[in-house]
Amino acid sequence: MLGLALGLAGCSQGESAKPAAPKSVADHFTIKVGEQTVRMQLAVLMPEMQRGLMGRRELGADDGMLFVYAKPDTLSFWMRNTLLPLDIGYFSRSGELLEIHALYPHDEVAVRSISPRVQFALEMNQGWFKRTGVRPGARLDMPALAAALRARGFEPAKFGLE
Repeated sequence: MLGLALGLAGCSQGESAKPAAPKSVADHFTIKVGEQTVRMQLAVLMPEMQRGLMGRRELGADDGMLFVYAKPDTLSFWMRNTLLPLDIGYFSRSGELLEIHALYPHDEVAVRSISPRVQFALEMNQGWFKRTGVRPGARLDMPALAAALRARGFEPAKFGLE
């Protein structure tokens, strides 16, 4: 009788152990920037990056979108069809905040990073970086970012993360 019960328990565990479907760009991940906790959406695929925060009418006080690139480069963002005033933080491959720039609704003038070492870009409500005291030198929580990428179905090593 005990053997039958153990066998049945094993079957039910196997059936419920199906892998979870990967998360999407619509999902939020809790990732720290310096000492501040941010609910980030990850834009990883080109269509997600091209859409970004276009059309959004509101963004939570500590919500943002992190654009994740495979390798460092000089990055450039504009605000076509974006209704909210935003700030963008440009981060290095190691997760160090290098620069912060203001972005204005519907402005199609590109805001280019000064550094060619940018691999991640975080869009937040305008004034968030100043309000929270997050300044250049602050760091992204890279283990949390790697876990979020895995949850999205991406291999962190593709982005230089372990």
